Amino acid sequence: MKVAVLLGRVLFSLIFLFTIPGHFSPQLIGYAAAQGVPAPSFLVPLSGIIAFAGGLSIVFGYKAKLGAWLIIIFLVPVTLFMHAFWKITDPVAQQMDMVMFMKNVGLTGAALMITYFGAGPLSVDEKMAGNRK
Repeated sequence: MKVAVLLGRVLFSLIFLFTIPGHFSPQLIGYAAAQGVPAPSFLVPLSGIIAFAGGLSIVFGYKAKLGAWLIIIFLVPVTLFMHAFWKITDPVAQQMDMVMFMKNVGLTGAALMITYFGAGPLSVDEKMAGNRK
């Protein structure tokens, strides 16, 4: 079961690790601007760095509770600004954004569980806790 927790941490974090290049692209910055994100040229790359740092923290299980809070700090505004499906009139686009919104809600729930339980076994946090005993 220890490997399952490690695999869960890795799978959870992949979405945050693989999207970092997009946060520096003019396309995503422009899309964020169109969605009403203030200072998108600054906030979009910053949000990418926050998500990437949180994802790395969780993958390695190093200060994973803090990493999970970084993911939450990333997800809450992104979910509300970028996936405001209730503002969309086109039914297909509205459905797509609702799916993305709910995906982020689920990811936020998982991150909240990590803030409570931590990284679990096979993590740097566990190794460091064992060294303190």
